[in-house]
Amino acid sequence: MPKYTTSVLRLAVVSALAMGSLAGIQTSAFAGAGHSGGHNDGVEIGAPGDISDVRRTIQISMEDNFYDKEKIVVRGGETVRFLIENKGEFVHEFNIGTAAMHADHQKEMMMMMEHGALEVDKINMDMMEMDMGNGKTMKHDDPNSVLLEPGDSAEVIWTFPKDAELEFACNVPGHYESGMVGKVRLQ
Repeated sequence: MPKYTTSVLRLAVVSALAMGSLAGIQTSAFAGAGHSGGHNDGVEIGAPGDISDVRRTIQISMEDNFYDKEKIVVRGGETVRFLIENKGEFVHEFNIGTAAMHADHQKEMMMMMEHGALEVDKINMDMMEMDMGNGKTMKHDDPNSVLLEPGDSAEVIWTFPKDAELEFACNVPGHYESGMVGKVRLQ
């Protein structure tokens, strides 16, 4: 019998509860992460950065069900290039936002699972244009985030605000609740 880590077992249980079952496990990198319209609700979280302004690159590995970093320290106004790799067996997200933004986004991610656009280990790209009923699509196209299948990688270039309470998180159903969240500390 294979040996599983506590975090993988916890992820499987939480994902099963969130989805109702684990029926149909199936696997592409997908940049962006909001569903056409964004999630900032007027809160200043920063802005897409320009590669010419990048002075530092931070590598982030996502596994089941954690990031290799618990905290990121950046200067207010700094533009950072994040190189993100999904080393896990499940789809994961790297998303910069506030706790409230993540809570809203988790609801949308659950809808993506319910409609078949997102599976435990697969992103069904052909489903991403589906209207969620609120004028937004399931398309993950916000510049503050990436949604990645196992083995995929991507980058986010982000300019941070002078002051904000931010987190980086995975909003795939059950992942945030299992601890796949880290703090962004602005100096």
